[in-house]
Amino acid sequence: MKQFLNLWIKLFFVFTPFFGLTIFLSMTEGYDTTRRRKLALIASAAVAVICLVLFWAGRWIFSMLGISLDSFRVGAGVLLFLSGIALVHGRAGTADITLDDTTAVVPLAMPIVVGPATTGTLLVMGAELNNATGKLVGCVSLLFAVVCVAAILFMSGYIHSILGRRGISILSKLTGLVLTALAAQMIMTGVRGFFGL
Repeated sequence: MKQFLNLWIKLFFVFTPFFGLTIFLSMTEGYDTTRRRKLALIASAAVAVICLVLFWAGRWIFSMLGISLDSFRVGAGVLLFLSGIALVHGRAGTADITLDDTTAVVPLAMPIVVGPATTGTLLVMGAELNNATGKLVGCVSLLFAVVCVAAILFMSGYIHSILGRRGISILSKLTGLVLTALAAQMIMTGVRGFFGL
């Protein structure tokens, strides 16, 4: 249970759901609730498929490219750190295109929700969990995190009416702060493993 909660919380923040919500609201401005919810479901399904592929392919990709897990931890940690800093300073990219069935997958699902930092984190996480129980817990945690992101997008209009743009922006900045802490931990783990400390 502890491993599930740990992975779920980590993945939830790595998905940067409130930044994704901001982009989703910008891309669906003027849409009715039914259309917004349909696009939220399409984007969430795409996120789930992309993430499961990355999660299961990690070890194979590392062995094929000859990259050590610790080296990738450092690289993914740096990307995650930069993403966190961008969120804290409000400099993350914005979308000025409208959303439909195809743009719900690209660019919303990938690279906005599943960006380079998320990709690196999922590859590392999938490679770290090398037994059947760990993989199962990882998959359930991953899918639960995706469901939470889907719920946020599904209720985007309601959340926006309560928090407003400023409230969502504050949550994005807090998410960025958590991401920088996760990134620092990932980098330190990679450095210690690389030097055998």
